[in-house]
Amino acid sequence: MSKKLVNWPLHLMILPSLVLVFIFSYGPMVGIVIAFQKFIPAKGIWGSEWIGWDNFRYVISLPDTFKVLQNTVFIALMKIVTGLIFPLTIALLINEVLNKFVKRSIQTLIYLPHFLSWTILGGVLIDILSPSLGIVNDMVKMFGFKPIYFLGDNNWFPYVLVATNAWKEVGFSTILYLAALTSVNPALYEAAVMDGANRLRQTWHISLPGMRPIIILLATLSLASVLNAGFDQVFVLYNSQVYESGDIIDTYVYRMGLISAQFGPATAIGLFNSIVSFVLISIAYYLAYRFAKYRIF
Repeated sequence: MSKKLVNWPLHLMILPSLVLVFIFSYGPMVGIVIAFQKFIPAKGIWGSEWIGWDNFRYVISLPDTFKVLQNTVFIALMKIVTGLIFPLTIALLINEVLNKFVKRSIQTLIYLPHFLSWTILGGVLIDILSPSLGIVNDMVKMFGFKPIYFLGDNNWFPYVLVATNAWKEVGFSTILYLAALTSVNPALYEAAVMDGANRLRQTWHISLPGMRPIIILLATLSLASVLNAGFDQVFVLYNSQVYESGDIIDTYVYRMGLISAQFGPATAIGLFNSIVSFVLISIAYYLAYRFAKYRIF
């Protein structure tokens, strides 16, 4: 019996997933034409007037567009940097813990927030960071300072997004780095001890070089998310007072398309975001293959 006939049940199992991907991912791509139309819901896609690049010109002429793009890139880059440095540092520290119970307990505690949605965490953070009743501002007032409106101050809000995102996701990335540490040959540490290397030198000359492939891989793949600053997090935490520093492309599209009913311009922004993201993803996978020999097939 041929190999294709033997594997046909496996191909049949994946068929429902392919159907769902086609319906929910590729089918809606027909709506891209709205970016080039003066879209009127009553007339539909086929009945709306074709206006070419006018929606793109309109979006570029808006004073908020470039500020939103700047906010998106700034917040996303900070999340990428913290998402690489913090988990790497924590993984190296956890690796130094000798007690297995303590090590596993720490891993579990820092990994738990990853499983909670931003809807739940948003409510928790709003209470914690409240200027009147929040525990953080209670501590600030204990030291004689005025309470800080973390979620209503443009100077603080972007950094609150970055810090809370790092708190939520640091556990997941830490597990990847810890898994990479398990592949390091223990004999290298024994040889380093014989040569008189302390723990810091062992980390610098053995642990980090052993983790280099996964570090390069995660760093290059994170390039694809430069224009993705996290809609769900921002949507839950932001308000009109912090649009100046916290408004990103996804929330801008949401307000323009669903709140203001400017469907054409909103689709134009979304199409631009998708094209740039596609280019960045392609570059990221090329760099991942070039430097870490990572392939998706």
